[in-house]
Amino acid sequence: MTTPDSKNYELVCGMEVHAELKTNSKMFCGCKNDPFGAPEPNIYTCPTCMGMPGGLPVANKKAIEWTIKLGLALGCKINLFSKFDRKNYFYPDLPKAYQISQFDIPFCYEGTIETSEGPIRITRIHLEEDTGKLQHKNIDGKKVSLLDYNRSSVPLIEIVTEPDIHSTSQAKEYAKKLRQIIRYLDIADCDMDQGGMRLEANISLREVGTTELPNYKVEVKNINSFRFMEQAIAFEMDRHQEILEAGETPPQETRGWNPTKNETFAQRMKEEAADYRYFPDPDLAPVRFTQKQVDAIGKQLPELPNAKQARWLTKFGIETKYSDLLTSERTYAEWLETVFAQAEKPNDIANALVNKKITISEGEAPAAVIKKVAALTQTDDVDSSELLAVIQEVMKANNDAVAKFRAGDTKVIGFFIGQVMRALGKKVDAAELRNALMTELKK
Repeated sequence: MTTPDSKNYELVCGMEVHAELKTNSKMFCGCKNDPFGAPEPNIYTCPTCMGMPGGLPVANKKAIEWTIKLGLALGCKINLFSKFDRKNYFYPDLPKAYQISQFDIPFCYEGTIETSEGPIRITRIHLEEDTGKLQHKNIDGKKVSLLDYNRSSVPLIEIVTEPDIHSTSQAKEYAKKLRQIIRYLDIADCDMDQGGMRLEANISLREVGTTELPNYKVEVKNINSFRFMEQAIAFEMDRHQEILEAGETPPQETRGWNPTKNETFAQRMKEEAADYRYFPDPDLAPVRFTQKQVDAIGKQLPELPNAKQARWLTKFGIETKYSDLLTSERTYAEWLETVFAQAEKPNDIANALVNKKITISEGEAPAAVIKKVAALTQTDDVDSSELLAVIQEVMKANNDAVAKFRAGDTKVIGFFIGQVMRALGKKVDAAELRNALMTELKK
C-alpha cells in the first residue's frame, strides 16, 4: 500500500496520542502502578480501581503536575481551574462502566510541535485513567476472553492535535518528536510494544485547493508503532480516494489496524461526545492552581532537544544533521555533552558517532572517546608534490573515469579517492585529497 499519487486530494489528519505516566501509584487509588511488571493478573487492584461500591477516588497530585509539565514543554496554556468528568460507556475492561477523564476544561491547551513540514497545533492535553486489559485466548479448545485489571486506573495522558498533518511522513515525525519530549521529561517510558504509548489518527481527504474541513473522518485506533501508523494512514488514504472518486462519502467510523494483512478493518460507528454523557465527577473536587505553582513546575523542565541542538551548534559547532540524532535520548545527550566539552574538535566526534566510524559505550571516559576519534582521523605527512604525482598517475590509468567526470558524472570522485589512497599507502586528509583531485580533474 502506498500513499495516493492523485493530485485531486490531500490528507487532513489529526492525532490523539495516549501515554501512561510512570507514577508510583495509580491515578485515583494507592495501588501500585506497574501493569507490565506484575507477576500475576489482577494483583494491583482495590475496590476503587475495580469500581466496587464504596470505593472513592483521590486524584494523584504527581500525575497532575506531570501533565502540566508536558503542557509547558509544548508551549501550552494552563488552566488554573480544571476538573475531572465521567465519560460513560460500557465495555468489560471498564469495571465502573465509566472512565474518569476530562471534557471541557483540560489541564493544558493550545500548544505546538514543530516539524520539518510545518507546525502541528496541540489542541489539548488532558489526564484520565486507563482501562483494564482484555485478552482473547483459546484455552482447552475454547475461545475465551480474559480480563486483567492491573492496568485499570493507571494515569493516562492524552495529547490531541488540530487537523494539521498532511502527509504520512509528517505524522511519523510528529509522533516521534512527541515521544522524545515525553521521555526527556522522564514522566513516561512510552514503551509502544507493551502499550505504554498508543497512537490514533483521525483521517480524511479533501480536494486540493479547498480549505474547508471534510464532512467526515475515520479514526484508526490503538496503533503501537510509527511504521504501522504510516501504513495505516496510507491505506486509509487509498481507501478514501477510491470511495470519493466513486461519488460517495466514507462512513464515519472507528477502525483498527491489522499488521499481518496490512489493512484496516471496521470496528464500530464513531461516537460523538454526546454519546458519552459527560458530566463532572461528583466524587472529585475541582483542581485549582496558582500561577506561582505553575511557574514552579516550569522551572523543573530540562533542556529540550531543539534547544540543546541550537546550543550545541553555537557552543560546540555541532552540525544539526548530527545533533538531531545524538539528542534522541536525554541521558546519552547529557553524557555526550561532557565529551564535547573536552574535545578540541567536537564536530569530528559527532561525525564519527553518527556515521558509525567508532564504537563506544555510554558513560565511557571522554578522554577515551576523544582518543579513538583522533586515531581515526590521524593522517600521515604527505608532500603536496607526492600527492599530485599519484593523482596524475591514477588519472592516466583510468581515462574512462576521467571522461565520465568531465561529462558531468561527479559521483566517480569517490572512485578516484579510493584509488589514490590505495596507491599512496598512507592516511591523507580527505578534504585535502578531494580538493586536489577536483582541481586536476577539472583541468
